[in-house]
Amino acid sequence: MKKNLLDDFRRYMEAQFAFKGRRPRPQRPAITISREAGAGGITIGHLVANILDDQYPGNRKVPWAVFERNLAEKVLQEHNLPAALEQFMREDTTFPLSDAVEELLGLHPSSWRLVQHTTQTIRRLAIMGNVILVGRGANMIAARMPHVFHIRLVAPLKERVGHIEEYYELKPAEAAKMVRDLEGARKRYVRRYFRADVEDPLNYHLIINTANTGFQKAAKIIANLVIER
Repeated sequence: MKKNLLDDFRRYMEAQFAFKGRRPRPQRPAITISREAGAGGITIGHLVANILDDQYPGNRKVPWAVFERNLAEKVLQEHNLPAALEQFMREDTTFPLSDAVEELLGLHPSSWRLVQHTTQTIRRLAIMGNVILVGRGANMIAARMPHVFHIRLVAPLKERVGHIEEYYELKPAEAAKMVRDLEGARKRYVRRYFRADVEDPLNYHLIINTANTGFQKAAKIIANLVIER
């Protein structure tokens, strides 16, 4: 046992010495996207990643990755939690009493614990860089990281409802309800877990009205912001 510990310590020190001898790599940038429902957050996120993969200098070895709906899956994987818990990781808040009862029954960890896990994963991904993090208060989590760009996407309600209607193949009334429900859920999530207003413009480097720019141009604006910095 003692020999194993000494061997481990030796390898650790050798690795540290080797690391010091290398030229430190530049910090890779990251992007957070906060979005009004139907403003094109996911679509634009993937467009930005494609542009940066083509244009960002030295980016070939580390392609850009977009984390949106798949973020919950990443959190569960990193924290060795059952995949079935994904249904309890909505970008919303839960009624405290129901949350407590379900935790006592062993149905899932508390919402606060799941958000804590999510925060840890978002912070780690942001530090690694070359990632685009959509939603879940990512801009608040990475607010003090100077290499992270925070974007807010907005659009008039009519355009957003139309986009949701087309994207999910819904009737107009169904699309309008979905927009209202998503908007309310995201505001509650940021307000409860980060004590912040998701609509506060001071939380972002840039706010884009995607109805004016279109998705492709919005993506180019965001990508250029990263490239120029």
